[in-house]
Amino acid sequence: MSRPTLDQLYRSEYGKLLAGLIRRCGNFDQAEDALQAAFEAALRQWPSEGWPDTPAAWLSRTAQHKLIDQQRRMITQREKSDALEYHLQQQLTADLDEHEEPQDSLRLIFTCCHPALPQASQVALTLHTLGGLKTDEIARALLLPLPTLAQRLVRAKGKIRDAGIAFQLPTDEQLAERLQSVLAVLYLIFNEGYSASFGARIIRNDLCQEAIRLAGLLVRLLPAEAEARGLLALMLLHDSRRTTRIDEQGDLVLLEDQDRGQWNQQQIELGCHHTSRAFQQARPGAYTLQAGIAALHAQAPSSAQTEWRRIAALYSLLYQQQPTPIIALNRAVAIAMADGLEQGLALLKHIYLPNYHLLPATRADLLRRLGRYAEAAEQYRAALALVNNQQEQRFLSRRLHEMETTA
Repeated sequence: MSRPTLDQLYRSEYGKLLAGLIRRCGNFDQAEDALQAAFEAALRQWPSEGWPDTPAAWLSRTAQHKLIDQQRRMITQREKSDALEYHLQQQLTADLDEHEEPQDSLRLIFTCCHPALPQASQVALTLHTLGGLKTDEIARALLLPLPTLAQRLVRAKGKIRDAGIAFQLPTDEQLAERLQSVLAVLYLIFNEGYSASFGARIIRNDLCQEAIRLAGLLVRLLPAEAEARGLLALMLLHDSRRTTRIDEQGDLVLLEDQDRGQWNQQQIELGCHHTSRAFQQARPGAYTLQAGIAALHAQAPSSAQTEWRRIAALYSLLYQQQPTPIIALNRAVAIAMADGLEQGLALLKHIYLPNYHLLPATRADLLRRLGRYAEAAEQYRAALALVNNQQEQRFLSRRLHEMETTA
């Protein structure tokens, strides 16, 4: 089988295999070294000897043998009998791997997103261990220098080791709080892919797809957690519009101007299904409410037929749970579209986001719709002074030019 297929296997199986190895040896570095050696062995042997019937099981067994070899090198001659006993134990417990695998994956998710780690480290470690992304891939995706990203991973694993962070599931009492940390990391990964903060591209598909895959894994492992399902739904619904957000010239296309016939209907159906399930499972949390908003946008036949009053109502519920300025901004837009542009503008006066370009950009858009072009131009200039993404810069510059030539 070709190397690209082995790359796909690496991406899909790496996290599960690594989780099982960490459970065995309790050490991130040893487990990663053993798994990397197993993939290298596959790269050498499979092209000439043929692929095994169960590639993941072959990799697991080979990595276990590599771990045993590591143990043998680390102990004295007098202790070699212990290594042989360890080897026998691994053979005896190999059949249990299938039953341990879901638990191992959950343990790894909660370890990578442990609150003792900085959130930036949680993101990098999650992409590396669960996502199977190589260090240089993560550095490119997050637009970080390779040495910075590598050091971040080293420090995160060192913190886990030195602080004695256990490779285990949180207790029932801890689960709700710890799960929120996991969901926040996955959504941060998705958002950085969906709306890149810096650089020439506003969308980085690799991060979006990895976040969706990990959210799907979490839903399979914790099917009773409504907010995990709500987050998966939210990602799917946003991602369904991905190909229409940028035109052929590489420029940003607003939601109202996108070709809805090109939206991914399969993702919309799946996202709406998970949204409905999440609302039925429990009182809706923040991710489920946002999924409900995204579902209303996705199901609207046209921009003019969007159910803005229902969207505004959901934003009001969301604001009750999380009274943040950004949610207030989105709520103001929904109210503007439902009850009048002037009402939305009045609400924007009470929102303080000094370094967030979308606040003046939103003011500019409402003023443009009202025909107040000179005021709109002033707000577009303010937004341009704050934005870092080049595609958004081009969009705002075009709008500014339109206002200046119209006023």
